[in-house]
Amino acid sequence: MQLQLISFILIMQCMEYIECQQHTSRHRQNKQIPVVRSGCQGGCLTCSDYNGCLSCKPRLFIFLERSGMRQMGVCMASCPNGFYGTRSPDRNTCTKCRPECDSCFNKNFCTRCRLGFYLHLGKCQESCPDDLVPNDTQRECVPKCPVECEACQTSETCLKCRAGMYLLTGKCHHDCPDEFEPNDKLMECSPQPVHCEVADWGEWSPCSWSGKTCGFKWGEEARTRKVLQFPSASGKPCPPISEKKDCVLKRRRCPGQGKKKKGERRVERRRGNKEKQGEVKRERRRERERGESAERDESESRNKTEQRRRRGQTKDPPEREAPAQ
Repeated sequence: MQLQLISFILIMQCMEYIECQQHTSRHRQNKQIPVVRSGCQGGCLTCSDYNGCLSCKPRLFIFLERSGMRQMGVCMASCPNGFYGTRSPDRNTCTKCRPECDSCFNKNFCTRCRLGFYLHLGKCQESCPDDLVPNDTQRECVPKCPVECEACQTSETCLKCRAGMYLLTGKCHHDCPDEFEPNDKLMECSPQPVHCEVADWGEWSPCSWSGKTCGFKWGEEARTRKVLQFPSASGKPCPPISEKKDCVLKRRRCPGQGKKKKGERRVERRRGNKEKQGEVKRERRRERERGESAERDESESRNKTEQRRRRGQTKDPPEREAPAQ
């Protein structure tokens, strides 16, 4: 009985050995031997079919991705989240950040923390210092804001106020101070608009044309006024501060002007004709405006008369007395 048991055990061990040898042989047959080649795609300088990129082109980082039991090399312009790039004369590689870092600049400086950690001075910590509080959205240690602040830069400088309050120079106010007005769109205290203020008109200048008060029939007069207060960006702009109007010059020869030559007299005669034509046109325009005004007045008068006539017709006629029997 014992001999049969020993024989059975030896047979089982032998079968296991044979199966193990067969499995090892098949694994060796299936295992691919890496073949290094050049002319690869995707930024690779050298690569193999089994391990992907083995080296990258200049300025690119090599990143090792796990694919089952293999590691595949990939060349990237920048390292993925959770890794940082290190450069050397021989090779640029992507190195994994510390476990508590979601992204980092190097192995000693985190830029964003994983869930449950808070960033402070490049370090990811489970709790913040005494003068700071954790912010779950930013995953950072932020200053303790005053009660009226919704967000702040420091413990004394607000960036955003709570509902119903207005921000002014880092402080929150229920009512804006004097010289400021509430801006309900931005929830800030904005400076009150400054409107333009101008002085009264000055005197009309002497009638002249091209700086001369003689030698012409028509000229211009001008007057100006000063700006007492320039407006702010939201204030009312300034009205015109200068204006001109036509005027009639006394027809006289300028002092020191000698007898005019024939060509000059011809030019002056043409100028005088143009002035006369302009004066005739202005007079006609004034007459047309007076006619239109008279027509309007006459039309209004006819309308009023017609309205009074219609009102008179709508009144009930007086009752007639019955004839005596």
